[in-house]
Amino acid sequence: MTGRTSILAAILWLLPATTTWGASAPESYEVRVQEAWIPMGDGIRLSATLHVPVARRTGEKFPAVLEYLPYRKDELPSYSRVHDYFARHGFVSVQVDIRGTGRSEGHTPDREYSQIEQEDAERVIAWLAHQSWSTGTVGMFGISWGGFNSVQMAMRNPPVLKAIIAICATEELFREDVHFIDGMMHDDEYELNVDLQTAMTRSPDFPTDEASLEERFDNPSWFVMYKQHPRAGAFWDAPVRPLSSIKIPVFLIGGMLDGYRDSIPRMLKEIRAPTKALLGPWNHSEPDEAVPGPAIEWRDQAVEWWATWLKPGPARTVKGPKLAVYMNHWYAPDVRIREIPGEWRGEDGWPPRGLQARTLYLAVDHSLRNSPAEAGRHELAYRPAAIQEAGGPDFWWGDVNGDQRSVDSYSLVYDSAPLSASLSILGQPRACLAVATTATSAEWFVRVSDVAPNGTATLVVGGGLNGAHRQSVRNPEPLEPGREYVLCFDLHLTSWVFPPGHQIRVAVSNSMWPMIWPTAQSMTVTLRVGGSDGSRLDLPVVPERGPLPTPVFRAPEHGSDAIAGDSEAMSELNVSSNVPALAWTVGRDPVHQVGTAEWRGGSSNDYPWGREETRELMSYRADDLHPDQSTVHGEAEMSVALKDRTLLWRGILDTRSDHGTFYVQYRRELLENGKLIRTKSWQATVPRDGQ
Repeated sequence: MTGRTSILAAILWLLPATTTWGASAPESYEVRVQEAWIPMGDGIRLSATLHVPVARRTGEKFPAVLEYLPYRKDELPSYSRVHDYFARHGFVSVQVDIRGTGRSEGHTPDREYSQIEQEDAERVIAWLAHQSWSTGTVGMFGISWGGFNSVQMAMRNPPVLKAIIAICATEELFREDVHFIDGMMHDDEYELNVDLQTAMTRSPDFPTDEASLEERFDNPSWFVMYKQHPRAGAFWDAPVRPLSSIKIPVFLIGGMLDGYRDSIPRMLKEIRAPTKALLGPWNHSEPDEAVPGPAIEWRDQAVEWWATWLKPGPARTVKGPKLAVYMNHWYAPDVRIREIPGEWRGEDGWPPRGLQARTLYLAVDHSLRNSPAEAGRHELAYRPAAIQEAGGPDFWWGDVNGDQRSVDSYSLVYDSAPLSASLSILGQPRACLAVATTATSAEWFVRVSDVAPNGTATLVVGGGLNGAHRQSVRNPEPLEPGREYVLCFDLHLTSWVFPPGHQIRVAVSNSMWPMIWPTAQSMTVTLRVGGSDGSRLDLPVVPERGPLPTPVFRAPEHGSDAIAGDSEAMSELNVSSNVPALAWTVGRDPVHQVGTAEWRGGSSNDYPWGREETRELMSYRADDLHPDQSTVHGEAEMSVALKDRTLLWRGILDTRSDHGTFYVQYRRELLENGKLIRTKSWQATVPRDGQ
């Protein structure tokens, strides 16, 4: 994915003081880059790229910091900016391709975060600690996959792993990862992208002999496998252990527009080892390449963190506030916005100091009130195909969304009176809905928006609950038609400052397609409002100013470590896709009441061995008259133009549904000079199982 930079204008409140994070020592080491092979217990070797500080005195040794990914390190030129930075500040910074990916040997693992991936990581960590240049201490870091497996390795507590930095990561794999968002069926662009990245053979020669293709190309489709597990349980639990098992310091970095942000409050509360967190306005990106901005430097803070926990010294303490969080201010809905207005806030932990729940009651006149009012009921017809813009341009609870009025039109909407003063919230709002439905399966979604005086509605936060999961995500149960249920669930993490004169809007619906797969039955739902036990929303209200000095950060450093060789075109959209988003279009056939949404992305990069190009398409279709009959079609191509031949890897996914079943298919193709030389297909018939 690409990242953008902008200069951070420090917004200083009238506080007694400010505190600067990341005032690290000036860079002082020259760096050499070297390749190494790390042996595993079964004879397989993993490919490693080491950014090594040049010692300034005889016998000088350095700690190591590890990034461990399946994303083909030799084809990620932008990542070197992080490793070079750490090396210049006295750490051996290491990139390793996971077994069976990139240049590493062996079969591609059978799933994300597999047991063999974790066992190999322990051997890599031990190898790093025993090199001649090593002090014997190791840290681990990464964004997304690299953040996930950093947390997982901290849970395993290998003895020489002393601290981690996890960026845009979660340990909750069923409800918070992209395969089942909020525990509900979802098909994602990422599932196409990661499939082809792991199916491609090693660069720079890209062999197509039988042994190489058998190890990677023939590996079963993760996409099909994941869809065969539509409920929480042992499959999703296998890679993780309780957060209480983490015994080493953890530095968490995330963004209010990232889909994995809910993990940060949970980890701050449950991890007993030293923790701190940096939570900006960004989407799924590192802070120095924040999309949208303001971008800040974070590598200086990382260097302080590594120095505190990986180098010998006196008693160690976490510098700065335990939590630095960006308070988002209102902005007009615009999926192309480049910088979010707001200011930084320091907190000494979670929950924020002074947090109070403010209850807003949904009223029969479609208002939001501070106290219960007359009781009543509102009905809503289920129209899943009518809200093509729901979920925004990347179809998850992240990134920047457009004006919510198109989605509000097919929701039950409740507005507060115009605010007489600003209102600051920080945390996860909680919805309690008194609901009934004519169907045996239904999903409920709540969105909170900031409505400006001109009527535009900017999404603040949302969340959803599958009615079948009301008691347990492990044991879904059908609903009883006509029976009332009180469903309480948390929305996703947010920060927001509502300005005076604006209104708070709560919108309730039964669909968030194309983010979430539609349930199968036509229905009418009933929402009970008013009275002391009617539907309501609890907002996490905080004082206007934080309890600690305002954190101040440096602007991103881009000099000798500037990105080179990355020719990806800048996308107009603030999207967390693995390639730049090039187009997002929606359409509706009003005669047949069918809705469509389409996403396209692509990139190209030049390397010493040739040119690589990527093209992706995701197409979603839903039907208001037949909500059981939804489809998703995806295509991805990754081509490599070498001196003497051109290779093209292609992936095609198709998911369709009927009343009780998902039909999942995936096909992988490899062409050489335009001729098909290999193909593999997988398919599964999966019961809806409450979805």
